[in-house]
Amino acid sequence: MIFHSYAAFWLILPLVLLLVWTLWRRKKRTPTLQFGSVEVLKTVTPSVRTRLMHLPLLLKSLGIVFAIIALARPQEMNTKIKKNVEGIDIVICLDISDSMLIEDMKPLNRLEAAKDTLKRFIQGRSSDRIGLVIFAGESFTVVPPTLDYQLILQRVEEITTAQQARIKDGTAIGVALANAAGRLKDSTAKSRVVIFMTDGENNSGTIDPETGLEIAKGYGIKIYSIGIGHDGPTKIPIYTRDIFGQKVKTYQPFDSTVNEDLLSRMAKDTGGKYYRASKEDSLVGIFKDIDSLEKTKIDINKFTNYTEKFPPYLVMAIICYLAGLILGRSWLRRVP
Repeated sequence: MIFHSYAAFWLILPLVLLLVWTLWRRKKRTPTLQFGSVEVLKTVTPSVRTRLMHLPLLLKSLGIVFAIIALARPQEMNTKIKKNVEGIDIVICLDISDSMLIEDMKPLNRLEAAKDTLKRFIQGRSSDRIGLVIFAGESFTVVPPTLDYQLILQRVEEITTAQQARIKDGTAIGVALANAAGRLKDSTAKSRVVIFMTDGENNSGTIDPETGLEIAKGYGIKIYSIGIGHDGPTKIPIYTRDIFGQKVKTYQPFDSTVNEDLLSRMAKDTGGKYYRASKEDSLVGIFKDIDSLEKTKIDINKFTNYTEKFPPYLVMAIICYLAGLILGRSWLRRVP
């Protein structure tokens, strides 16, 4: 509760002091009738009227106190905050071709590095719908854009490569981009984003990358493209079974290349940005940059409602003062 005027509230203090002084003065008043001894008077039981002789003054004083509180205009403040959240729709498009098993990025390989970074990114968003698309030689939607972050995190954890998932291997960039764009075509968000992550160049699929890019541009989608891993000769792990049925990991030579020209054009033509992640910790920095560029817009409107609380105090002031006035001039009237 708040008071409209704090100065009026402080008037109560001198009123209380005046009341105390009045009572003290009456007790010290010199009696007009002298007695040799007051021992006899101590045995006399005071009447009810005698006990209540100060009641009219107390009631009047209380009435004045209530009146001062009413003049101070007490109010109850009720504040409501309304948040208008303008979220972003994001589709993460992740390459799961077997080359993502190449062990040149921590904690284990390219795929695990990407999964760890994606989980941190998802956990850092609050009001954005996020979807997940995976691709190799073909593309699949794992989760359409949703606010169920727990579901997305669970699906990211379950991602495996094409070999382990037993789907067609390869790198179908055009198909994947068209699939991701299709997931955002009906979005009503003002900002629609595709985070496209791959470690290779287009070598399969029924849709070429240029067509996929045109589809994304047509829907006004911004692309942040990320090239993963080192270029050049490397070794890719291959998992097989021995004669006893045990899983055996072997390595075979592999020439890793990322089509930077294509990824750069995908980002530039849509107003996004291209990144190259060739170090163990570079993906973390890249997603921090994307997070800072694509901020959720939040407008906060604050409404305050004031409810007047002085009427009950005013009513109590009138009742107390009138009761004291009536009692002082009737039953508890002092005889001069």
